[in-house]
Amino acid sequence: MSLSLRGLVGTDADVLDDRDFRLLLLASLISPMGASVVSPVVESLAAGPYGVSATEAGLLLSAFTAPGIVCIPLSGVLADRYGRKPVLAAGLALFGLAGVALTLTTAFRAALALRLLQGVGYTGIGPILITATGDLFTGPRESTAQGVRFTVVGVSLTVFPFLAGLLVALAWQFPYALYAAALPVAAVVWLLFDESADLSGRDGAVGDGAAAADGETEADGPGGVRALLALASRPHVVATLVGRAVPGFLWFAFLAYNSIVVVRLLGGSPGAAGALVAVASVASAVATTQAGRLTARFGRPLPTFAALVVGAVGLTALALAPSVPVAIAAGAPVGAGFSLSLTLYRSTITGLADDDLRGGLVSLGESVGRVGSTGAPVAMGAAVAFLAGPLGYDAAVRSVSIAVAAGVVVAGGALLFVSARGTASEGGRTRAASDE
Repeated sequence: MSLSLRGLVGTDADVLDDRDFRLLLLASLISPMGASVVSPVVESLAAGPYGVSATEAGLLLSAFTAPGIVCIPLSGVLADRYGRKPVLAAGLALFGLAGVALTLTTAFRAALALRLLQGVGYTGIGPILITATGDLFTGPRESTAQGVRFTVVGVSLTVFPFLAGLLVALAWQFPYALYAAALPVAAVVWLLFDESADLSGRDGAVGDGAAAADGETEADGPGGVRALLALASRPHVVATLVGRAVPGFLWFAFLAYNSIVVVRLLGGSPGAAGALVAVASVASAVATTQAGRLTARFGRPLPTFAALVVGAVGLTALALAPSVPVAIAAGAPVGAGFSLSLTLYRSTITGLADDDLRGGLVSLGESVGRVGSTGAPVAMGAAVAFLAGPLGYDAAVRSVSIAVAAGVVVAGGALLFVSARGTASEGGRTRAASDE
């Protein structure tokens, strides 16, 4: 392990020596593409092949995130029952195939249907990557690993939005063609990844116990469901799961309106909108390298709240930006605040359960997160439409963005307070719920 990498990440940088973790990092290059490829080109797609309004085109983001509300818990159950590997490989394959199919139609409804299908594929990618990382590492090493993984996500968020903004100027289909990258990654995961969870004694795993013969195991049957529900119903766990939606709401508010601010309000180009997302992504990649260090020094609640404040300040700066360069600069705090808060939330959730319930609990958190991600473009679109009459469209976009930033700080702070108090009162022994 190089001294430069250890200096950047900390003493736990040797997590990169694990081959399976490196394969998870490869798949992490694909996981953010669902939204980041489309976000910079929403305005171009609306005015170009689809012939719809910018607000309607924002549904391309909501259609992608919506399936996660229902399907992510299912992917968690499947991953706990059959393993992380088959769910991850299948999710990557479906994500790539549906994404490439978007190049074949200019019908907006068909595009929305394919985005829905692509969103189903994603439910087997993002949550499984988080869960599998939690299988491999614990404690500050797990926070470091989640941070390194999100740094790779940040690299993807830097490269692909910028490419999408450039490629859409050549042909509207070209950004969608980027989704083909998921297909070889799916093959590599299927061929080389070793199962990260301990599935011994479960149905479909090695072993011939009575539970497996009955098709019901302690983790997968009613007992496992009861244990998961008992864990998930604890007030501080509920606060943590609901809080997981706050970073997603912030980020998708940014993704849904960054191109509108840059192109329509400030007169910039789609390439400039892609550069804005790229700046946010670089900042996110750098910020998450410090997740392990911050956890070791301050715990998780304080850095999480500070990150939400930073992200909200960035969104406010974007809303008030008087020029394209200022708007692009505002992407840095948005990306840093979003990625660090999300990484710390995910690390918190993976630490609340053991292997037999981790996939289910992480999936519950990701499903709740999808509510925030899906709701942001829809809620903001409705609010902008309502305020556009009395305020004008430009002022409505700016006002709603500022309101979202304020809500992120208030709601995020309140939920973190409840979560931290509950965790402290239980002495950090939440995992005992998995034995109930």
